[in-house]
Amino acid sequence: MSAIPQRSRTPGGAAYVERGSGEPLLLIHGVGMRLEAWSPQIGALSHTHRVIAVDMPGHGESDRIAAGALLPDFVAWFGKVLDDLRLESVNVAGHSMGALIAGGMAASFGARVKRVALLNGVYRRDPEARAAVLARVDSIREGRIDRDGPLRRWFGEGNEDSPAYRLTHGWLSQVDPEAYATAYAAFAQGDATYADAWPSIACPALFLTGEHDPNSTPAMAKAMAAAAPSGQVRIIAGHRHMVNLTAPETVDGILTDWLSREEVPA
Repeated sequence: MSAIPQRSRTPGGAAYVERGSGEPLLLIHGVGMRLEAWSPQIGALSHTHRVIAVDMPGHGESDRIAAGALLPDFVAWFGKVLDDLRLESVNVAGHSMGALIAGGMAASFGARVKRVALLNGVYRRDPEARAAVLARVDSIREGRIDRDGPLRRWFGEGNEDSPAYRLTHGWLSQVDPEAYATAYAAFAQGDATYADAWPSIACPALFLTGEHDPNSTPAMAKAMAAAAPSGQVRIIAGHRHMVNLTAPETVDGILTDWLSREEVPA
């Protein structure tokens, strides 16, 4: 995977890296990760775009957000990132929790978001899935952080020796426990926060997930794409949650195609 340069910081305390030039592309990772999770995409997409990958609040080297922050607070935090970097309009791609934030930005910031891509995003969990994720919130708040369970869901059994698994395990092991608890609670409660907004989001919208992702399911991606006027769904056969790391060339190609889609006139 491509080497990541030293981070810069915004006045608001967000740590980020920037590579390339051209139309800006903001990359937002998931809970427990850090901007290095986008390494393949930073390397590939910076040939044609100004790629800006940001550590989520309390992750990597970014300052924490207030304890108890919910999804709209994370969206507002990234709005401040846009302001600090003087980004008048931007393409936004998010993975997992980052996908929820990206969707919230498209719903909240209007034409400022030119295109939006949700990788492995959740949408209107069923009661069983909601109960499971809320139970994990309680465990995390009590200091019982399970680092193996997420990796089994993300990669499946028998993949412990893969490079992507080892990298992800390392990032998850390094995360600030308080920031992780705050972000996971916002993630658990955020699957319906902006769900009703998709019919009014006209920009080119990509919904991508892995065929075998048990939580960010193909059915969720298809439902969001059907709700969005310019929605497009792509399902990566044979892969699960960390698809941008396990199938990077495929994902890079899909994102390149998404970035070439014509904007919808205002």
